[in-house]
Amino acid sequence: MPTKRTPKLSVWAAAALRPERLRPARHHTLLLSHLTAVGSGAIDRLMVLMPPGSAKSTYASVIFPAWWLARHPRHSIIAASHTTDLAEHFARRLRTLATDHAERLGYEITPSRRAVGDWTTTQGGSYFAAGVRGPITGRRADLVLIDDPVKSHAEADSATLRDHLWDWYRGDLLTRLRPRGRIVLIMTRWHQDDLGGRVLESPDGWTVLKLPALAEADDALARPLGAPLWPEWEDAEALARKRAAVGPRVWSALYQQDPRPDIGAMFRTQRIETTEQAPATDRLVRAWDLAATAATEGRDPDWTVGIKLGRDPNGRFTVHDVVRFRGNPHEVEQAIRNTAQADGRTVPVGIPQDPGQAGKQQVAWLTTLLAGHRVLSSPETGSKLVRAGAVAGQIEAGNFSVVRAGWNRALLDELRDFPMGRKDDQVDALSRAFAMLTEVPTPSRRIDLSFIAR
Repeated sequence: MPTKRTPKLSVWAAAALRPERLRPARHHTLLLSHLTAVGSGAIDRLMVLMPPGSAKSTYASVIFPAWWLARHPRHSIIAASHTTDLAEHFARRLRTLATDHAERLGYEITPSRRAVGDWTTTQGGSYFAAGVRGPITGRRADLVLIDDPVKSHAEADSATLRDHLWDWYRGDLLTRLRPRGRIVLIMTRWHQDDLGGRVLESPDGWTVLKLPALAEADDALARPLGAPLWPEWEDAEALARKRAAVGPRVWSALYQQDPRPDIGAMFRTQRIETTEQAPATDRLVRAWDLAATAATEGRDPDWTVGIKLGRDPNGRFTVHDVVRFRGNPHEVEQAIRNTAQADGRTVPVGIPQDPGQAGKQQVAWLTTLLAGHRVLSSPETGSKLVRAGAVAGQIEAGNFSVVRAGWNRALLDELRDFPMGRKDDQVDALSRAFAMLTEVPTPSRRIDLSFIAR
């Protein structure tokens, strides 16, 4: 079949939609202009954030890749979605579209290789569809399309699944990209720490097209505040009914592309300020939450955490430093001692005392190891929620900050997810540090141990 000159993407989109008596709306036209820039290489990382029902997938995952293979006949595409079923749904629509418009596009699907999610073209191009975290080993791509990588709020709320998706994106998918390859991420936001949120923090230079259901300030379409995205499809009244039905959390995330912590979450992390420099303090403490298991393949043990917390003359609390690692008992002891030496002898060290004689022996040994430092130990009393409540109150009042550092994200993520997250070691250490700074000190008790037990 002779190859024809590739039409503009906007012209091709109009032709592809004509049999269905559809035509691009304003937001589709803007999306097509961004996708055209991806096709020319002016944009190599594009994130498309639009609400459900905005037809973003029709344009970005069906119409666009059909045009791409006409413009770049020998290129390979990898397309991924939250499940293989969804990825193959887009693949099936794309294959049908390409087949129906073969003469216009200048290529056909190869008869010998035309599986729904794995096909090639007569011009040397290829297309492969997979679920996220699915096998893509051995594949290479000039264009990666990630459409709807998160399946549900339950999945988005799972820190473990968020980590797995991020590891797949960085370790599997990015390594499949050829030099000068391009990525388009199409999604609705679900969580502050979803794939879109993490990508936005990466240094890769992403172009973001964010179009909420109701216009906000600096709208990409220059809509008036509160104007609907696609009034011909869903007007302001229909969106108002939907907003009332889905609730504030879902509305803010999926429809406005502005995910926020659940109102019921204990720690309102958006109220925690970040400061570039540690403020002067009346007092500093370092509190520990201890674990003694090294990480191994297939295991996800607890962390040993030491949090350095200060309180300034105005009564404001600031996290100055977080030490967080997994190690065996010897490594834990060495880290506690090294950290205490780095902090200096003016910073008291708080250590939890496990129940029973073993707990007393551990405290006695660590106190000996930290000779010259003030060591404060006590058993944990009350539930984790009760102990964390006092800290949460100060955060709610806007009386808490952190010094900008590499540990910020892990700390804020754990606080935001508590008590539903998979780990709470930093929460426990922070609660102990806060208690050390605020509780009236009580006389220390002497621990009577035989010499051999020390």
